[in-house]
Amino acid sequence: MRMKYPHIVMGAVASSAPILGLNGLSDPYSFYNVVSNDFKSESKHCYDVLRNSWSEMYKALATDAGRARLNQTFNMCKGNVDDIPGLVEKALIYGSMMDYPTPSNFLTSLPAYPVKEICRAIDHPTSGNDTVSRIKDAMTIYYNSTGGLACFPGAGAEDDDPYGMFPGWTWQACTEVIMTMSYGISNTTVFPPDPFNLTAYLAGCLATTGVPPRPHWIQSYFGGYDIRNVLKRSGSNIIFFNGLRDPWSAGGILKSISNSIIALVEPKGGHHVDLRFSTKEDPEWLKKVRRQEMRIIADWLKQYYSDEAIDSMMN
Repeated sequence: MRMKYPHIVMGAVASSAPILGLNGLSDPYSFYNVVSNDFKSESKHCYDVLRNSWSEMYKALATDAGRARLNQTFNMCKGNVDDIPGLVEKALIYGSMMDYPTPSNFLTSLPAYPVKEICRAIDHPTSGNDTVSRIKDAMTIYYNSTGGLACFPGAGAEDDDPYGMFPGWTWQACTEVIMTMSYGISNTTVFPPDPFNLTAYLAGCLATTGVPPRPHWIQSYFGGYDIRNVLKRSGSNIIFFNGLRDPWSAGGILKSISNSIIALVEPKGGHHVDLRFSTKEDPEWLKKVRRQEMRIIADWLKQYYSDEAIDSMMN
């Protein structure tokens, strides 16, 4: 908005904006690498259990006895045990994104520092010492931290997307905002490896939306292939905030480009944590980030009204 309509938009706070995560600009394995590093930083044992859990889950899903055990351990609503691997993947991704220092309810009710809590549940299980029981305890942190659910919901549950965001995001991510930074999974993450294959992804998008994807459109339109120089030569009044706990930060602007295109980076920050409502429990680093943003915006406003006064005097 700031780049396209500079006569309307005075400045912009681009929080957790992965503008370098597009096709041709990013490492396609970087998103899942950050998620994995978040969990590894909390506990090597937690990281190892998560890595090894997939073979245990798929082995159990292959037999009737294993499926019955999964259903009993996870207490799945309607017995949807086939949904368990997808639920685990979702919990790890969003738990990492929303690794906020205070309790939140952005997509679901989560305690403060959910990555730490998930690893604590794995390292100190209450259901049993086997891998499946540890994973179940970890999933309880993400899906039932309040204790209000009688069973684990399957994929596609009515409350899975309370704000109706996912269809819009799927449309964007399949048509014009092709975020290849999250399309590959290396063999060193907490997830099953999945080699980057842009052709297969675009074919899946076409089948889903019926619209031919345009993987190079946004870069061509905004100058993305050389976005730093484009911004340096023709941009101004933009704050790029990134919290390094957020996997999207791997595609973010992490160094200031000019005096008015400023990168604010917080190692402990999650996804757009700076734009969340403030609470009494906010740590000092988060308060500092917000004060910095306010001071920068105040300078923009001061300059704008100063220029307006000069213009009116000249006219």
